Amino acid sequence: MIFASQAEDPFTREVKDRVAGYFAENNLSTKANAGVVVKTVVLLLVTFGSYGLILSGQFLPLVMLFLAMVVGVGIAGIGFGICHDALHDAYSSKPWVNRGLGWIFDLCGASGYLWKITHNIIHHTYTNIHGVDEDLEISTFVRASPQGEWRPYHRYQHWYAFALYGLSTLNWVFMKDYKHLLRRDLGPFRNCAHPPSAVAWLIGSKLIYYGWAIVVPILVLDLAWWQFAIGFLAMNLTAGFILGIVFQLAHIVEGPEHPIADADGRIDRAWSLHEMATTSNFACGNRLLTWYVGGLNYQVEHHLFSKICSVHYPALRPIVQEVARKHHVPYHESSTLFAAVRSHHLMLKRLGRSAVVT
Repeated sequence: MIFASQAEDPFTREVKDRVAGYFAENNLSTKANAGVVVKTVVLLLVTFGSYGLILSGQFLPLVMLFLAMVVGVGIAGIGFGICHDALHDAYSSKPWVNRGLGWIFDLCGASGYLWKITHNIIHHTYTNIHGVDEDLEISTFVRASPQGEWRPYHRYQHWYAFALYGLSTLNWVFMKDYKHLLRRDLGPFRNCAHPPSAVAWLIGSKLIYYGWAIVVPILVLDLAWWQFAIGFLAMNLTAGFILGIVFQLAHIVEGPEHPIADADGRIDRAWSLHEMATTSNFACGNRLLTWYVGGLNYQVEHHLFSKICSVHYPALRPIVQEVARKHHVPYHESSTLFAAVRSHHLMLKRLGRSAVVT
């Protein structure tokens, strides 16, 4: 699939120059600052500190259940606020730092190697293009694209999809990565051959996750199997719902397009214009949310500048908005988290009505 040349696009040239100028004029690094490092420490302490309190066995079952949910909130926060930047090589200018922090993603049960392929390369290049963008393949029960196959039960998806999002980490750690590893084709890539070292690390890190998340609690805690199962589900349903809903609010909402390539596999616009047309921000005025989701509510800026640390996106937003207005380029945004969730709900409803969506 081929996009039109960016060299001839005035929006692309100007927004790149303006953003580069911002960092040069303010003598800033494009990578993480001290605040991001502090957040990294806080998220790791909250997550694994809560896990340690659970293993102590010194609390009532309801408190243990609450702590399991805190671990879920922490795992989602680690994915958003630490690993996402690291896996995009945006956390640090030192590759070993990004690589080391990216390993946390693997130790939380998901494959960083496959994420770099399906998310960094495929999703970020072919955003919202049905049949290529892996992020549109949420489930056969969710129709996330107008070009997706319609089934009668999709007419109810605007209600049940939110519950399915809660299952996303369970699917990820037990099924999704293995399915991707075994598939011959991933997005535009055909006959994929994965390095043995990557396969070995994927399997090894999964075993480590199963060890700390399942085996150790069962061995250490004096709990019935069903009590452990409730806690494990609470952790994963919490993390899964948060991760699932946040990533959907960037593209499966009202406004962003779902382009179709022509018969020759061409998209008649430059890649950066494609990203502007298919991506949306949300709740940019919510500082706590921005802190927790690692700037992923600034998805427009992230898609244009994925190798710049998310801590800088609030400062880049006015620049991108101004250049977009000047060149009559769309800039999609929901003002609040509630507005974005409502827009997602309405988009799911629209996509679920029939096989054809205009």
